[in-house]
Amino acid sequence: MHNNITRIFVFIILFLAIFSLTNSAQIRAQQKSNGVRTIFLIRHGDYASQKDDMLDAEMVLTPLGIAQARMVAERLKSMNIKFNSLISSTMTRAIQTAEVINNEFPELKLEKSDRIRECSPPLREKDFMAGIDTTNSEECVQNLEWAFQKYFISSPNNQDRNDIIVCHGNVIRYFVTKVLKVDTMAWVLMSISNCSLTIVRVLSDGSMKLDAFSDYGHIPENMRTFTGGNNRPKELLIDTLRNKTNK
Repeated sequence: MHNNITRIFVFIILFLAIFSLTNSAQIRAQQKSNGVRTIFLIRHGDYASQKDDMLDAEMVLTPLGIAQARMVAERLKSMNIKFNSLISSTMTRAIQTAEVINNEFPELKLEKSDRIRECSPPLREKDFMAGIDTTNSEECVQNLEWAFQKYFISSPNNQDRNDIIVCHGNVIRYFVTKVLKVDTMAWVLMSISNCSLTIVRVLSDGSMKLDAFSDYGHIPENMRTFTGGNNRPKELLIDTLRNKTNK
């Protein structure tokens, strides 16, 4: 009887010791990768007349777009956090916006990627898709899926990361559907402002949180331009005010 009690007691001690070691190992593993990656997605500023026959090089930022870029750069600067990277689409309007931001963060090397160029992901509505080349649409999805897998990953170490990505309205809206795990064709249901902030946190376990979408609190309402908005009169108003000031 005494021997049986001793064996049971020893077994309990061994079980608790093994459980404690295993639990400690799991905690240490979690601590090694508890850094959070925060991604700041920025849509480019307002840009020149958007016609189908215009070259990308001609689609430059308007004076209003440059002002918007400066405002979002100041917004980022006011956060007083360390940014680890600055990535831009290779399209002119995105590069110009990123360069304005880069002026506030000269320590960052501006990287460029073809994968986050503006494109048109598929839509459910046939009327909308009628004027879209399905081949280009498929290529769009391939590029955006590649970019999502590359950029929206947890921090590789136990340090927090803050990455700035300057790209486009359709691109950001597509990424948001991925973060929320909803139908990617729902991207068209969102409207996004120029030089707005969309913020995503990627936790150590790979899960994601959408902190903000199209936050344009740093841009006065009379200088805001956005998808589907009545944008041109605002640009003309800015030009008029600038001309009066120069007289």
